[in-house]
Order: sequence, then C-alpha cells, then structure tokens
Amino acid sequence: MNQPPPNPRVIVVGNTGSGKSTLAHQISQAWGVPHTELDAVHWLPGWQERPPAEFRQLVQEVISQPTWVLDGNYSEVRDLIWARANTLIWLDYSLVVIFPRLARRTFGRAVRRDLLWGTNRESYINFLPHPDSLFVWAIRKQWSRRRLYEKLLAQPACSHLHIIRFHHPRDTQRWLAGNGTGRGA
Repeated sequence: MNQPPPNPRVIVVGNTGSGKSTLAHQISQAWGVPHTELDAVHWLPGWQERPPAEFRQLVQEVISQPTWVLDGNYSEVRDLIWARANTLIWLDYSLVVIFPRLARRTFGRAVRRDLLWGTNRESYINFLPHPDSLFVWAIRKQWSRRRLYEKLLAQPACSHLHIIRFHHPRDTQRWLAGNGTGRGA
C-alpha cells in the first residue's frame, strides 16, 4: 500500500458483514494510524448499548486526535465523524457477497466463543430467521442504507470528503495492494 494522505481521518462504512473492521484494521496497520471499532465503543457487557450521550462523548475523544481510522454506521455519531473525517470508504457490496462472509464470521465466532467488545459473544441464534438475526438486519439495511448514503454524500456538508466506494472485494483489494492513498479508485 502506498503512503497515506496527509493526516488521514478515515471512516469505513458498509453493511453488516461487508468487512468494515477488517479493512479499517488493514489501513491502520499499513498507515500506522490508530483504529477504533465503533462497535467496541458502543457495546457494553451483556449486549447493552452505551447511553447515547456517553457514546457521543467517547467518539468525540477519538476523533479529536489528529489521525484515525474508524469503522461503523452508527447514525447517533455520524454527524461528528463525517464532519471531521477527510476520507469515507464505502463497502457497497451485494448481499451475494456479504452473506457468505457473514456466515463464516458469525459461525466462527460462535464456535470459538470469541469475546466481542467486553463480555459479549456471538450467538447461534443469529443464524435463525428472527428480528435480531444479523442476516435479517443485513437484508433490512442493504437498500435503505444505500439510498440514505447516496443522498447524504451528495449534500454540500459532505463535499470535503474524499469518497471511495467499492462494489466488490476485488476492487477493495486492488486499492489496498496498489493505491492505498485512494487516488484514482
């Protein structure tokens, strides 16, 4: 990956299972920039959500730093993050791409009993068709989030952002391998 742009402040967004955290971690490692998963800030033990005011305050502390890479779609802090970011990377992958990734990740975490953000663990219930399933969530958010992001990113308030939108993982990998500054992506 090439050298980062000056003072990178990057937010990686996309649907559940698209690889936001993985990409953000890769960018962080390559550029030597701190990475924060918004899920890690948002979720308390026992899958309890952090109170909104506290969540906003903690995110504000992270983005007050000169450089950072964040990943996540939390609308509660979008105004803070997008205003301070200089680069937005959108993993706008199809459900055909996302579902196998989500299945591998969710199943692997459940089998290994991985700790996620405190004392939380993935549950096999995420494979069942119920309202809290990650797969149901991904379906519900796929088109509504795409429409929302297209609308938001077209607004003047986002004109300062360098927007990089990937439709397939091979494009993302090509960018990582040869053009990590995002120019020409």
